[in-house]
Amino acid sequence: MSKTVDSPKTPQNENNLAASIVIFVIMMALFLGSIYSLSFLTLGNPWPMAVCLGLFAAAFWIPQTVLGRSDSAGEH
Repeated sequence: MSKTVDSPKTPQNENNLAASIVIFVIMMALFLGSIYSLSFLTLGNPWPMAVCLGLFAAAFWIPQTVLGRSDSAGEH
């Protein structure tokens, strides 16, 4: 009998390196944009804080829900 060695299987929805780098750059731009918007915050103008909260939430919500990476711990 011959023994077969199973190689580790990569999930089909896992991104390759180039796609992961592009996603990281886009999400980091959203995060840094949210921080930059705080430089325009004054007591009379609440819109920079609204922009900050929106961009900050999108920087975490998009990868975890839309891209489906929040459930990757159970794949292996």
